[in-house]
Amino acid sequence: MAVEIENIWNEYRSSLKSFLYSRVANPSDADDLLQDILIKIYQNLDTVKSVHSLESWLFQIARNTIIDYYRREKKSNRVQPEEFWYDDTDTNGKHILEKCVVPFIEALPTNQRDLLRAIDLEGQSQKEYAALQGIPYSTLKSRVKKAREALRSLFENCCHFSVDAQGNIIDYSQKTNSSSESWC
Repeated sequence: MAVEIENIWNEYRSSLKSFLYSRVANPSDADDLLQDILIKIYQNLDTVKSVHSLESWLFQIARNTIIDYYRREKKSNRVQPEEFWYDDTDTNGKHILEKCVVPFIEALPTNQRDLLRAIDLEGQSQKEYAALQGIPYSTLKSRVKKAREALRSLFENCCHFSVDAQGNIIDYSQKTNSSSESWC
């Protein structure tokens, strides 16, 4: 197989990184594992028999690397304090996307925009909002759900997202054909 490691790494690095971040809590450990995977790829690339099996081979290496990591970690069951530390220098994921929330809400139809502004931005309770608008609470809950789905759709039209097992955004990339480029 005549595929160069640089081409493989350029094509799959982001996917492998997202895969690791979704399964390893500590970002530094995930980055270290990513480097381990690169070394394993370099050392074993000649064992891949077909380009068609390359992707599954890469992710099998990643899965095995994660399993080895957790086996090593199991030996020291103590939780490390830095695993809970929030790093506000993180430039990936939802922290950057926060600046898109208000412009996207403003792009929604008036009824959805007003609803999300009051409930999600200003913190008004749904029950209070329903009472002020004179609508049943169950109807409001349905409207909130639809408005949030519309907001999510705006985000998904703008960007590709990678999420962890809990649904948290760990990485994103802006779609090149996005019509909302000026918003985010």
